[in-house]
Amino acid sequence: MSPALLRSLATTVVVGLLVVEAAAPALASPPEPFAPAPGGVRTVVRDAATGAAAPRACAALVPADAAALASVTLGEDQLGRYGGCADEQGILATGDVPPGEYRLLVRPYDTTVHGWQWVGRHGGTGQRERARVVRVRAGTVTTVPDVRLDPPGVVVGVVTDAATGTPVPRARVMVVPYVPDPKYDDHGPSTDEDGRYTITGLGPYDWPVQFAAAGLATVWSGGAGARQQARTVRVRAGRTATLDQALPAGTLVSGAVRVDELLTYAQVLAFDATTGDLAGVADVGTGYALRLLPGQRVRLRCDCAYAPPVWHRHAADFDAATPVRVRRAPVVVDFDL
Repeated sequence: MSPALLRSLATTVVVGLLVVEAAAPALASPPEPFAPAPGGVRTVVRDAATGAAAPRACAALVPADAAALASVTLGEDQLGRYGGCADEQGILATGDVPPGEYRLLVRPYDTTVHGWQWVGRHGGTGQRERARVVRVRAGTVTTVPDVRLDPPGVVVGVVTDAATGTPVPRARVMVVPYVPDPKYDDHGPSTDEDGRYTITGLGPYDWPVQFAAAGLATVWSGGAGARQQARTVRVRAGRTATLDQALPAGTLVSGAVRVDELLTYAQVLAFDATTGDLAGVADVGTGYALRLLPGQRVRLRCDCAYAPPVWHRHAADFDAATPVRVRRAPVVVDFDL
């Protein structure tokens, strides 16, 4: 082989190797998406009258985003998954919070002395929508003005079936909606055999209350389908307020659930399509049956398989789910997993 040909072949090999080396980064796996650094929140919890520290009160950082609020699952309150408790000096500091917008719900250690409150801009409130929005930024501790706790009051009432007027036993009564666990039914206040209930430890504000019972529509106080339309109950410190509620039958929302292996505690959950508030829960066998109010607009999720939950229709999350408008005629929504 001539020297010229050898030089030509050598040049070709070198160029080829350079091309492969240059292309290698493009063929490599794409880098993991950047996760912003977590942030934190700091505040001091005090007695509103004396200014003294209120030790061991706990705060939940409730996401303002509807999709994050709807991430609730079996046995959980719609309070989010971040928060902390105050020390003996009333200092409450929490870290490892993903950046975003939150509202604070403070739950005192001793609810005979202080009541629950959503932290408002000028004191406590019983309404989530009126709570101060706290923005948590990446790598930053956000300081919230001191939280001032007021004395508590009590709410009592009777829950009845709207069609018959008879008491509804074992109805769930909630100031914060939660997903019931079929195995554990002592999550919060519920009605006795005479339909009576008692809620203690609420701050002296106007509170919307949610009522839910098997076979009847879940409603907010006053018979509303949405929190914003609820007729609130006025709680006064050291006093007892009365709030009775009748539960209507509502519209049947049902469907078949087709899955290879059904989850032990399978459920279909309905969430308000705008706010993310829990609107109804149904246990699943071969199918499910929910009762919802006409006029509601909801997104449905099936927690039915040993796999990530599936939203209607075959969506991966709340935002991508297809909303369902509830009218007076029965609605059928099937899940094929």
